[in-house]
Amino acid sequence: MHTLDPPASLLELCELMAQHPLLVLTGAGISTPSGIPAYRDQDGVRHGKAPMMLQEFLGSAAARRRYWARSMIGWPKVWQARPNAAHQALARLAAGRRIAGLITQNVDGLHQQAGSEGVIELHGNLHRVRCLDCGKILRRSEIQTWLEEENAYLQGVEAVLAPDGDARLAVEYLEGFRIPWCPCCGSDLLKPDVVFYGEGVPAEQTEAASLGIEQAAALLVVGSTVMTYSSFRLCRSIAEQGKPLVAINQGAMRADALLNLKIERPCEQVLPWLAERLRAA
Repeated sequence: MHTLDPPASLLELCELMAQHPLLVLTGAGISTPSGIPAYRDQDGVRHGKAPMMLQEFLGSAAARRRYWARSMIGWPKVWQARPNAAHQALARLAAGRRIAGLITQNVDGLHQQAGSEGVIELHGNLHRVRCLDCGKILRRSEIQTWLEEENAYLQGVEAVLAPDGDARLAVEYLEGFRIPWCPCCGSDLLKPDVVFYGEGVPAEQTEAASLGIEQAAALLVVGSTVMTYSSFRLCRSIAEQGKPLVAINQGAMRADALLNLKIERPCEQVLPWLAERLRAA
């Protein structure tokens, strides 16, 4: 990126950020360079089967067994992932007061690992597990240790990794799988502290994101198709307020018609360029 002439749209974004701190909304595209698969391709089309719905998870022990077996195989990829240049650049931009706030749809915790503070996690965080009966919060790493000890037969099994710590595991591996239980109340209703499909974004996150939109001078979307309503409504809200909506994203977006600027280059190249340019400004 440093050796290329930046497009006019990127220079315009740089000028906008020099004038006002921007609110940033990130999606899966910022974490794919860290090795975490995305739900959708560049045209916004979902990969593979639809994720598990909340009601299915709550209503069926077999569904929970399937979820946790797949998660046991897929979780290490999330656990081992590290922030990439895009996450690090956003943290530097925040430290330089070029960013007014950070909202993410991602559940991987990589923004916090990169040093970003006060991140609004719209869809939760995979590093936490919650007991739906007693409310106990557990570390996902602790659950993984238990899963591996109780289901040693799955050690070394190969599976295709899927988004959000999931893996496509053959049905024959599910029989006999032991699901985790709460150490406080004994319930088997342990759920990753993330928003499942069919589940609403918690009011606290919704209100914090809406307040951020009201106070922001502009919204910058990074690595997101904004196909989910929770993210699209933020784009629509900023546009309705007559404020600039800008995107760094390769491929189609639900909010394309609302955008004032779009930079279709890899965010792990664009954001470090912006951080360096604005630091020298």
